[in-house]
Amino acid sequence: MRSYRQLFRTPEYTPFLLSFAARGAAQTISGLALATLVYRATDSPLLSALSMFGPQLAQVLGATFLLSGSDRLPPRSTLSGMGLAFAAGTALMALPGLPVGAVLGLVFLQGLIASLGGGVSGGLLNEILPKDGYVLGRSVFNMLWGLIQISGFATGGVLLAVLSPRTCLLLAAGLHGVSALVTRLGLTARPPRSSGRPSASATWRTNALLWSSRPRRLTYLGLWVPNGLVVGCDSLFVSYDPRHAGALFACGAVGMFAGDLTVGRLVPPDLRSRLDIPLRLLLAAPYLFFFLRPGAVPAAVASAAASVGFAASLVLQERLMSLTPDELAGHALGLHSAGMLTMQGVGAVVAGSMAQLTSPAAAMTVMAAASTAVTLALATAARRPRSGGRAPEPEPLPS
Repeated sequence: MRSYRQLFRTPEYTPFLLSFAARGAAQTISGLALATLVYRATDSPLLSALSMFGPQLAQVLGATFLLSGSDRLPPRSTLSGMGLAFAAGTALMALPGLPVGAVLGLVFLQGLIASLGGGVSGGLLNEILPKDGYVLGRSVFNMLWGLIQISGFATGGVLLAVLSPRTCLLLAAGLHGVSALVTRLGLTARPPRSSGRPSASATWRTNALLWSSRPRRLTYLGLWVPNGLVVGCDSLFVSYDPRHAGALFACGAVGMFAGDLTVGRLVPPDLRSRLDIPLRLLLAAPYLFFFLRPGAVPAAVASAAASVGFAASLVLQERLMSLTPDELAGHALGLHSAGMLTMQGVGAVVAGSMAQLTSPAAAMTVMAAASTAVTLALATAARRPRSGGRAPEPEPLPS
């Protein structure tokens, strides 16, 4: 599948995309509003970064205990229920006088709920689209996410200039409700992809199975670590330049959109498979120069250029699907999502802590250098032949 016309003629793809759009708009507006609210209350780069990217830290618990539900729960009811839970949690954050600790607790709870959503959504997309349409379909989701961030952060910046952060949070709660409604009305009720009850033990067994393959391990690490370290840079935009943070986020989203459009639609598959390392290096390189403390315009250009590198995830997700049995597609993509978001949360905490001790500019430079080093180390490991030279044994499916 190489055309958008074929893609949008696929049944259920469009309502699934619209539901994602409403959810993404809610997350973008609420994230900026919450980071601004917390920064105004505490003047802390760390707490501001945690409020925006803290939900990702809960993903590690979801990956440990909840991911077996990715393939063992009915997708439509699970996603619509999660939308309602997000609407309620975001509305609670808007309560006047709510302590910062309670706000961060709600943020963590939302992250725990979201850890299941990545697997359910990824598995459902893999089920809706034919095999040769996954990368194109996924790239549209990524491009839409970029457009949502462009408009969401720009709109959020305007809204925060005329409305209070709490009012913006209530708007985001309404958008989460819209996402739940579109999911419920626009998607067909499907049975779970796998039998059995979700459980922590089933999650652990399947995680161990997915992690046991060296090619999959390297693919997961490539999806998680360089990305998470660079998101640590992004998490400092509010403290680096509070006045222009929305513009920096929006320009990053422009770069993300351009990268996903190019890699998902224009680059031939044979060339695409070789672009993951160059794209991951591009992801970090522009932030290496932030020790010079660039102004708003060069910082925005750097953010846009770096964000093109996020398209590496398309290449690596395609590789992950080629290495994974269909019965475990949802769990495998859920583990990717949970691990990536966990690393983004870790990146935000490390970057915020470093910025507390030094400066946001210095912390961004160090995080970019670490991301570059990890990418080069993984590239070296991928070229190293396996010891023993034996063919891998067939993988048993978990019961």
